[in-house]
Amino acid sequence: MDTSKKIILKIPKEVSHIINTLENKGFKAYLVGGCVRDLLMDREPKDWDITTGAKPDQIIELFKKTVYENVFGTVAVINEDVSCETLRQIEVTPYRIEAKYSDFRHPDKVKFSDNLEDDLKRRDFTINAMACRNGQVTDIFGGLKDIKDKILKAVGDPDDRFKEDSLRMLRAVRIALQLGFSVSYESSESILRNSNLIKKISSERIRDELSKIIMSPNPSIGMVMLQKFGLLKNIIPELEEGIGCEQAGEHIYDVWEHLLHALQHSAEKNWSLEVRLAALFHDIGKPKTRRLASPDTFAQVLGSPVRDSKNEQAQPDHSQKHTGSAKKRFTFYGHEVISARMAKKIMERLKFSRKEIDLVEKLVRNHMFFSDTELITLSAVRRIVTKVGVENIWLLMNVRECDRVGMKKKETPYRLRKYFAMIEEALHSPISVGQLKIDGEFMIKKLNIKPGPRMGWILHALLEEVLDDPTKNEEKHLSELVRSLNLLPDGALKVLGDRGKEKKEELEEQEIEKLHLKHGVR
Repeated sequence: MDTSKKIILKIPKEVSHIINTLENKGFKAYLVGGCVRDLLMDREPKDWDITTGAKPDQIIELFKKTVYENVFGTVAVINEDVSCETLRQIEVTPYRIEAKYSDFRHPDKVKFSDNLEDDLKRRDFTINAMACRNGQVTDIFGGLKDIKDKILKAVGDPDDRFKEDSLRMLRAVRIALQLGFSVSYESSESILRNSNLIKKISSERIRDELSKIIMSPNPSIGMVMLQKFGLLKNIIPELEEGIGCEQAGEHIYDVWEHLLHALQHSAEKNWSLEVRLAALFHDIGKPKTRRLASPDTFAQVLGSPVRDSKNEQAQPDHSQKHTGSAKKRFTFYGHEVISARMAKKIMERLKFSRKEIDLVEKLVRNHMFFSDTELITLSAVRRIVTKVGVENIWLLMNVRECDRVGMKKKETPYRLRKYFAMIEEALHSPISVGQLKIDGEFMIKKLNIKPGPRMGWILHALLEEVLDDPTKNEEKHLSELVRSLNLLPDGALKVLGDRGKEKKEELEEQEIEKLHLKHGVR
């Protein structure tokens, strides 16, 4: 099958319907932009854009439902075909010529054209400046060759393209990451010259592109590209403070490299945006808290683990541990607190949602909690679960794993497995008389049992009965058993109650043992 037929077969019928409607009225209509690129690369297009010789009012007349709310000529055609699986909104734009971009984002004036070439030459990159009609590709600027060479080039003069819309500099990084392309020398040099123009772009637009970079398969490469292009210093300058910030001790990387490795691990695990941001920001405060430690101070640190604000034993900073070969030793007291504050400030500046900000701040603030497994207590684990929330505790452990892997440590060493087991134990619902279908209040009101030791013995005896046969955990059966047990003297009833309590404790131990076996810990 030739390329043109393959392209035609991949076009959704609602998109073909719009194209055919325009063509039947005498207007040439082309697929254009990223969807053409994706079709040629055997990728599934996310958006379908059409350009045509028709003007906005002519487009609107041809379709039942449209939205036209901008000055740039774009008409959104709403598909109403109930036979289609999804309701699509397809953007149809007349060929157009754009004037000066005073705000470095939008053209001051748009003029409609009758020439397809006028429309293509205003686009950002050559691979996005191709059009397709009836399966035939129009490629004026060499986009096909650039796809083959896996290179991203601006259309025409890159300075002009990036000054027209400075967000294109971030898009260059994002598209290169998504496609596995490199950015051409000319475009790279232009981004370097114009990187300060990114400040002209709204925080929301920067946030959206940055989030896509972070959610790409290789966000660490994206962050390096942003830094090399001079964009990072204009978006998150705080991250650049970690470049060359030596940590020593167990750390073989500086702060910047450590954060990149942590971020990349979160991507390889396909974790959420919040976890990736927390991995990227978890040590961002280290440069501000770094102090050169004297031998005496360092020895004191080794002998006394850092404690958190509630005097719970928390993890000593790995960067503070003594190694015989280290020439310098640094302390980073309170870096998790400073990092959390910085992360919050950065995300507020970039207009992330309050929910995202609060979660990332919480994960960064508490990432140092888990300590030596011989020192941390189960009650302390329960408190941190309460502090960050049951729904977030495993996200915190994800960040902790990123931190460790970012030090070039094993992904799930014994220490991490022990943490996992302790958390599961803390979350484990204990076996208790509360699981019975009747309780003390029921026994008092319905069965005339007086409060006291006998009631406790009866409840534990009932629990043993139910643990042996869960089908007996029903109100009628248990009520009859209570009446029988209440006839027993104290000594005999206490024996039954103690036996039920021992049964409960035995089963609890078995459950905990299963958790330990699951995670391979003692």
